[in-house]
Amino acid sequence: MTTPWNVLALAPLGEDIVRGLFAPLGDAVEVSFPASRDRAGLLAAIAEAEVVISDFSGELSLDAEAVAAAPRLSFVQLPQVGSDNVDVEALTLANIRVANTAGVNARAVAEWALGAAFTLCRGLAWADRAVRAGDWPQMEMLVRGGRELHTQRVGIVGYGAIGSEAARLFSALGCPVSYWTRRPRPQAPATFRELDDLLAHSDILVVALPLTDETQGLLDEAKLALLPPRALLINIARAGIVPEDGLLAALDSGHLAGAAVDVFETEPPPADHPLRAHESVLLSPHAAWATTHAQINSAVVIQDNVRAAVEGRPVRNVINDLPPKIERR
Repeated sequence: MTTPWNVLALAPLGEDIVRGLFAPLGDAVEVSFPASRDRAGLLAAIAEAEVVISDFSGELSLDAEAVAAAPRLSFVQLPQVGSDNVDVEALTLANIRVANTAGVNARAVAEWALGAAFTLCRGLAWADRAVRAGDWPQMEMLVRGGRELHTQRVGIVGYGAIGSEAARLFSALGCPVSYWTRRPRPQAPATFRELDDLLAHSDILVVALPLTDETQGLLDEAKLALLPPRALLINIARAGIVPEDGLLAALDSGHLAGAAVDVFETEPPPADHPLRAHESVLLSPHAAWATTHAQINSAVVIQDNVRAAVEGRPVRNVINDLPPKIERR
């Protein structure tokens, strides 16, 4: 009888939920959890792990030290698209496959961007706060002058699953949509523009690309200055792409009329973080992906990939250029 594969689950979910996810795999896997959600607990648990489901919260990060402590590890499954909570280089050097759940939350995140655009254009969050506080800012809303979304030129930075879905949704509402990516898509219905040109023609800028060494700080204060006056920014990617000091400077100067932020350089941000007090900013706790449909989609991909790994079949969505078939150690 084949020994069950040790699957270490790091995500901060209830053990019953995780065991339920892998129950269809029967005796092929044995699910384990760190004894404590800290560095010591991670390093102790990973020593026997053959498959790791990484922690989407980033609390338990798979860095080079953790990889070195995992001699049996063959496969890391990310429960999200982004890989900034694992050291992909260290895992690749150790010949460990890393796969993500590409596409499972594209609709959820794209819809969040659309909802954020409506909220910013019409001042919905600001009006809600005012009415709850006992005010009736009807005339102020008139003076502020809400925008009809279809009149806004939308620029999307990044054209992967999320960016392309966002482009489709904004286009359906009549918005002129342009995009920038390192590899233009000839068949894309949106218009490709070089980055600086895109910024100059975007009344609403949607940031939807991965955080890498190349994209770190891509949209700094100088780049944001290329946006039209009173533009709006929606960040559904990672905070490091739009440095917070530059974002705050653009907001404080009035060059940006508002922003919607689902991601922060430190999560959660400090209680005194200036974005918390900025009236023109819509804040969200890194939850643009958090819909029931997206979670079901993610669970299906994770279960299917772990099943493929233990059955010796290729896994899907490997991101570190290694052969997709998992070899047990």
